[in-house]
Amino acid sequence: MNIHEHQAKALLKTYGAPVAEGVAIFSADEAAAAAKSLPGPLYVVKSQIHAGGRGKGKFKELGPDAKGGVRLARTIDDVVAFSKEMLGNTLVTKQTGPAGKQVNRLYIEDGADIARELYCSLLVDRTSSRVSFVVSTEGGMDIEAVAHDTPEKIIAVDIDPLAGVTDKDVADIVAALKLDGDAKADAAKLFPILYKAFVETDMSLLEVNPLIVLTDGHLRVLDAKVSFDNNAAFRHPELAELRDLSEEDAKEIEASKFDLAYVALDGNIGCMVNGAGLAMSTMDIIKLYGAEPANFLDVGGGATKEKVTAAFKIITADPAVKGILVNIFGGIMRCDVIAEGVIAAVKEVGLTVPLVVRLEGTRVKEGKEILNKSGLNVISADDLDDAAQKIVAAVKSAA
Repeated sequence: MNIHEHQAKALLKTYGAPVAEGVAIFSADEAAAAAKSLPGPLYVVKSQIHAGGRGKGKFKELGPDAKGGVRLARTIDDVVAFSKEMLGNTLVTKQTGPAGKQVNRLYIEDGADIARELYCSLLVDRTSSRVSFVVSTEGGMDIEAVAHDTPEKIIAVDIDPLAGVTDKDVADIVAALKLDGDAKADAAKLFPILYKAFVETDMSLLEVNPLIVLTDGHLRVLDAKVSFDNNAAFRHPELAELRDLSEEDAKEIEASKFDLAYVALDGNIGCMVNGAGLAMSTMDIIKLYGAEPANFLDVGGGATKEKVTAAFKIITADPAVKGILVNIFGGIMRCDVIAEGVIAAVKEVGLTVPLVVRLEGTRVKEGKEILNKSGLNVISADDLDDAAQKIVAAVKSAA
């Protein structure tokens, strides 16, 4: 689960991290009061969407010469004017794709006198199986370019889960970021705070970009991006209220109601598979034969008829889907349950695109028999390679 910048900063502030004063607003009518509540005289008006690159983004409705999604305002009138321009419009960044995201809230924040911009993030390093600090002296909006062009400027420091952030860890991070004076002293407090927040709330990502050194020498969290591990959500009911459904794909929201692992993609072949590894293989082989998957969808090992029906309906609800591939290797999952779920869904929503079904494993004979007797126009496949070729061919011939 992703949250907005203002929510991330509010959370980090409860742990003692240094953040500027700010106010989230949802309409331009709130802008003036929000700005007046801050010290000023410099204000920052920030679009709140679940995507990076906001500063360099462009609003679809405002033309190519309009300012981006993060703007400096030197008067309260500017704050109000920017708020009116940004709220309700669609911001396109490198991370949103061409469709962009509608800006439904802004964060009005007190300005900062910046001496240096640094990069700091925490994530789970799958190689070391530890939480790792990833830091660089090259903070700001172009960190992706730094990673690509000069990866040696990005340093990782793994944290021992039993020891936590030690003095040596802090010293290594301080050295990597070339901190001294007050910033060095602040670092000794800040980095353990960030680690504690990451671990205690089961984050999967905590990115501070930029982490700034102010002109007075102190550190401040200027921006924050936080993602939580959905598998740990049951431990943190207090975080559920931070979820912004308007930032999520409607199909993914529906899938979450049935505990389905679903991710919308940009292709035109819908996939329903059991098992994440098999789902990835299915997507890969579709691409191998010249097409693109429309989704990742894992129904899991013990799906019910109702769950399979819901999964199939979610796939067919996507107007981009021009063909469907059902690929089931039944171990715990029974092939007859899949067949019954597919038939139930088709009877409810209809079938207007080619459907290829590959079944193998537990009760496969019964599953195939159910499909054969259903009267549906189902293309049967013997194995994954056969299934991928058939669905790609069927979609191309129907185009």
